[in-house]
Amino acid sequence: MSIFKGAATALVTPFIDDKVDFKSLETLVDKQLEGHIDALIINGTTGEPTTMTHFERTAVAGAVIEHVAKRVPVILGAGSNNTYTAIEYAKENEQLGADGILTVTPYYNKCTQTGLIAHYKAIADAVDLPVIMYNVPGRTGVNIAPETCLKLSGYRGIQAIKEASGNLHQFMELSRLVRGKLDIYSGDDGLVYPLLALGAIGVISVASNVCPQYMHDMVYKYFEGDTETSLNMQHKVNPLVDALFAEVNPIPVKCALKLMGVIPDDYMRLPLTRSEKVDQMRKALNDFGIATEA
Repeated sequence: MSIFKGAATALVTPFIDDKVDFKSLETLVDKQLEGHIDALIINGTTGEPTTMTHFERTAVAGAVIEHVAKRVPVILGAGSNNTYTAIEYAKENEQLGADGILTVTPYYNKCTQTGLIAHYKAIADAVDLPVIMYNVPGRTGVNIAPETCLKLSGYRGIQAIKEASGNLHQFMELSRLVRGKLDIYSGDDGLVYPLLALGAIGVISVASNVCPQYMHDMVYKYFEGDTETSLNMQHKVNPLVDALFAEVNPIPVKCALKLMGVIPDDYMRLPLTRSEKVDQMRKALNDFGIATEA
């Protein structure tokens, strides 16, 4: 059984006065649930876990799991370039009550495909949770080859891959090899429609922080056979997606949420800083039909 089908939000972590803003975090979660989001990803890249303490990551994960109360799956990030650290994160996430884990390829080390296989098998062996592999070579410097995904498909809890290489040819080959053996999620908001056409069962989205109902509906229109509406929705959202990635994620999406009045501050932990393209984001939101505050 798939962990989820549809649109999952890679949720931001709001800060105020350099501390996690748990009140705003609950507000964000409530807006996601009201928007019929299909799952939540906590402590993924968009949640800034690399600049949070271990205690903060655990507190955020626990708070979301408690607040969601099993209404949708909560998937926790468990990525590291140290396999043993990733295993410890995975074990802790299991104890917290996660419905699954998302674990990125080991960054910086630049391991081989053989190393990737051993890395993911070691994590899967350590927990009884579904594992979503995360392929984002633009950030990690490591690409999971489609043939490697085939070798990992069906292994213990390795259930899915979030594919964010942006390479349609690779995605086509991935679909040919593992469709029906490994769930595939789009990791690119601007390519959801074409990846659904190639066999993806959903998206792990940054844009759905801003428009959860829209991203859910775009995916489900496709599933329901209304592919023309889904395609038109993809075309409409893409200028907003461009603005959401005009600077490194999650700088723009936090700017957007502040402009919308959803969070009081778009504070970023260093080395990330606040957006320098506020006017571009405001225009993109307004053009999309989302009102912004002064």
